[in-house]
Amino acid sequence: MADPITRQLDSIQSMLTRGQRNLRMERHSLILWGLAGAGLFAASDLVFTAEQIPDTASRAVAWLLLLVAVLGGTGFADWHLTRRVKAARDETWSFIHRQVVKLLWLLMAVGTLFTFATFFYGGAYMLCTVWLVMIGLALYVHGLFSEEVLEWTGGIIIAIGVAGLAARLPFETMKWIAAAVFGIGLPLLSLLLDHGRTRPFAVRLGQAAGWTVMVLAAPLAAHRLAAANLPPELPVTSLSDYRAGAAPAGESIVRLPAGQAVPVKIAVSGDLFRPAPDAVLPLTLDQPVDILLRDGAPTGDLRLPGEPWQLARETRWISIPWIRARLDPTAGPVVESALVVDFHGHPRN
Repeated sequence: MADPITRQLDSIQSMLTRGQRNLRMERHSLILWGLAGAGLFAASDLVFTAEQIPDTASRAVAWLLLLVAVLGGTGFADWHLTRRVKAARDETWSFIHRQVVKLLWLLMAVGTLFTFATFFYGGAYMLCTVWLVMIGLALYVHGLFSEEVLEWTGGIIIAIGVAGLAARLPFETMKWIAAAVFGIGLPLLSLLLDHGRTRPFAVRLGQAAGWTVMVLAAPLAAHRLAAANLPPELPVTSLSDYRAGAAPAGESIVRLPAGQAVPVKIAVSGDLFRPAPDAVLPLTLDQPVDILLRDGAPTGDLRLPGEPWQLARETRWISIPWIRARLDPTAGPVVESALVVDFHGHPRN
């Protein structure tokens, strides 16, 4: 007698659950959006680069058109396939489903506009974090009406993006983490979909931990290998000796002494000031710096004597926190600003 009653109670509970979580995330949606996002991140160093399109505005427009084409095409393919699947199951688009889809497109639009704006206003270092937060929010909100696993995964993706920003991971590492989240994480998530079933907390925790390990293992391992690939130990050449001879082939280390002038050439343009191609900001080193050269050209790797190398792929924290103008009775109009160069932003041993 207990078995029929138990089955009836289970059936009632299942119907209530389906009523609360009446959406369904299609597997093809996760695969399509995952491959599209991963492809964009992977191709970011290959297409529409500064070398290919030197003009910033033209490059920004090119990337905007590319994002609209890729995301728009992915969205159309997702909508078409979802409509076919729903028709095969004799389902209709519910009101909640339509609103969740609108939210997804709103988040994609925010990410696209932020990417476009970084070409003019800076902030490109936060690009990967913004896209991770956008896709994490989309999954979390969808999961509120569909499947618990989407809630968990969306929250984890948001945490990954924020943690990478807080840890000051190099942009290159963040880019490959984002590519892994899209290219590995979303297709893998499609295999975890269970049509809204309620699972014990331990099961969800195990799924979340396994998914996180699978997604982060490859990019973090690559980051560790790259960080371990330090410049070779070579004899240090003084700047005076370097300037006296020809640039050596291969790799060499040149020490810039404290007090060395480092002129920063600034190209002034626009419609307010006269163009001044020879404008120079005179800076002076406060302490000696070793720089690594390869075939006579700086690689971007540098260090203070006796300290770890600061690798070129690591983040440089250069900021201009404020700019203000004033009219001095004696000197006339003056523009003042602050330049902050934090050399010890992210050292590597």
